[in-house]
Amino acid sequence: MTASTPDAWARVDDFLADLFVGEDRDLDRALAAQHAAGLPEIEVAPVAGKLLQLLVRISGARRVLEIGTLGGYSTIQLARAVGPGGHVVTVEAEADNAAVARSSIDAAGVGERVDIRIGRGEDVLPTLVDEDPFDLVFIDADKESNTLYLDWAARLGRTGTVVVLDNIGRDGEITNADTTDTKVQGTIAALRMLAEDPRFDATAMQTVGLKGWDGFALARITRS
Repeated sequence: MTASTPDAWARVDDFLADLFVGEDRDLDRALAAQHAAGLPEIEVAPVAGKLLQLLVRISGARRVLEIGTLGGYSTIQLARAVGPGGHVVTVEAEADNAAVARSSIDAAGVGERVDIRIGRGEDVLPTLVDEDPFDLVFIDADKESNTLYLDWAARLGRTGTVVVLDNIGRDGEITNADTTDTKVQGTIAALRMLAEDPRFDATAMQTVGLKGWDGFALARITRS
């Protein structure tokens, strides 16, 4: 039996990515541009990006909100999934990151589907209240603000909107009630919110793979 180790998890992720994602020049270029710009290597794993695409397509989402653009790796996948006529609004706090993302998104041929809003989520999200509701919200930004982002997901969505919250595993530290790590504290608060707030019907899963011991929460908005 293969030992369950980080190296083994990464090998299995590579195997699955080869099967279900394959070579993708646009995504490869986006990653290369992100790394060349010195951005952190915290983008979603290839198989997680494919999951996002499937969730968009299964739900029939045409308007997607992404909180946390980084270099545009997941944005490209969301934009592909909404299809022609679909729209992605992605929020990025750092202007330099947004510039890298804009270039990669345009190079991937989906630029007309993507609107990058630059600024902190707490400032940008309230400006979206007068727009049409979003069908899917992907949250992958600073973990300390997770509950803020979930609240806005509920406000900016509609009954039936899908919400995906990334990076909930935190190497198992979410079970540590005495943690002083603010990222873990923010994640625990978000998970409790998803479990207790009547606006959400949710579950969460831990994962292992290329990104280590991680996970995601998946929710449906029951009322906004």
